[in-house]
Amino acid sequence: MNSAAVYPPLNVPAANMFGNVPGYEAGSAVYPPLNVPAANMFGNVPGYEAGSGGYLPPPMPVEPVTPPQRGSVPDSWSIPSLSEDVAREAFKNFVSSQCCYSSSPANEGVITKMEPYNTFRYRLETFTESRSTEWTHKPHEGEMADFNTQTAPLPWEIKATPPNLFTNHKQELRIPFTSSVKDCHTCVATGKVPCDGCKGSGHKSCSMCNGSGKKNEEHCTQCDATGKQKCTMCNAQGMKECQTCKGKQRLLTFIQLKVEWTNHVEDFMVEQNSGLKADELHSANGKELLKISQYLASPLFEFPNPTIAEASERLIKEHQSNHGQTSRILQQRQTVELIPITKVNYSWKGASHVYVVYGNNNHVSAENYPATCCCVIL
Repeated sequence: MNSAAVYPPLNVPAANMFGNVPGYEAGSAVYPPLNVPAANMFGNVPGYEAGSGGYLPPPMPVEPVTPPQRGSVPDSWSIPSLSEDVAREAFKNFVSSQCCYSSSPANEGVITKMEPYNTFRYRLETFTESRSTEWTHKPHEGEMADFNTQTAPLPWEIKATPPNLFTNHKQELRIPFTSSVKDCHTCVATGKVPCDGCKGSGHKSCSMCNGSGKKNEEHCTQCDATGKQKCTMCNAQGMKECQTCKGKQRLLTFIQLKVEWTNHVEDFMVEQNSGLKADELHSANGKELLKISQYLASPLFEFPNPTIAEASERLIKEHQSNHGQTSRILQQRQTVELIPITKVNYSWKGASHVYVVYGNNNHVSAENYPATCCCVIL
């Protein structure tokens, strides 16, 4: 190595100190400045000029992809109407759970009209796998260096263990034949670095006398009038174990493959005019009408509600366009729920009022409840 070489700033290794790995010249990610290798320090790897440690596009399928097929749809889309007894009981349960609501409207109110506002919720899930590479290092613990002993496999050639479908998961793997052993750049292969607490002196200013050696015009008993105390962070040694190499003095450097499985979920709700708030509607559970899993989803053209059919077609195109460029689509799943919503009109003390019963569990929304009080907690 040329002794006259110009080195980068403190604690950053020199460029190209880790050598070249065929097939991974763009594995040099951009790292934070402190105590971390600088960009381009690991050399070039043929075939990865545009990778720069970022996400790598998946290879084209070996065989032509079969076009998505039309999904089947069930014959029945209905939900039984809500009865007055069920609506009244749901209202009573709701009122009893509110500390400031009188039970009189729920017990004495007379239902005058019930209007169904059932709506559909469409959900598209796109389960993808993405891969990225970056150079990294760890303390050397006796591992064998295999750098360039064979041609390193390409990122998408390496086997990874996937999770269950539609489950988010991450996995990090060491790329074979990219490992080498280098001196630690942080401690210059000593295994120790100056203590931050005492700046390497082994002592700190006495906290009792602020370093003066005196307290109330008398000798400080805590530091024996020296004005200094032993640094507890380094046990007065002035040096601490290097956190980069954990005292091992050397590092194993290698290209790391990051594999990420992600379930991209997007919902679409058919508009309804029941007066129910968006957050209440979003949290409502409904009757599952269909759930279809395919490699590439097919729009629900035969769905009886045209709004759902249009949303299905639009979201599928968006997902396949947005997620199919930098990741591999493994599976798509479509779900349609029918959410029961009933608007209940009732009269109490000569005035008309409204509440809404929604979801399979008959949740209730009742704005402007006619009999509330102010609760004061002392």
